[in-house]
Amino acid sequence: MNINGLVEIIVYVADMDAQVQFYRDVFELAVIYPAGLDSYADQYWVTLDAGGVILALHGGGQGRLGADAPKIVFGVDDIHAARAELVAKGVQVDEVRSAAPGVWVCDGCDPEGNPFSIESHD
Repeated sequence: MNINGLVEIIVYVADMDAQVQFYRDVFELAVIYPAGLDSYADQYWVTLDAGGVILALHGGGQGRLGADAPKIVFGVDDIHAARAELVAKGVQVDEVRSAAPGVWVCDGCDPEGNPFSIESHD
């Protein structure tokens, strides 16, 4: 499998506006998407430039602060080939799904249950 490196870390959040303010204002990470909003309270997905990797804030948190595990995301060129290679190595992974237009994702867990994804873009 040809891994293109760690491309994204997803952090599930309950209060998007507070989390964006924290990472933007305290760590001075630039908001990539959606940039320039006065409030992020109604956003479900916000990405910030964390220097070589994207920090993605996902509004899917269940209000269990700190308990919704972050997910690491590895970029791959061919998601179907990468998934097949993982399966051949005995890794249990979900089917490939479309996370957004042109974005293909496959989820799995490491041996201790930590979530990861592989992702490719059209």
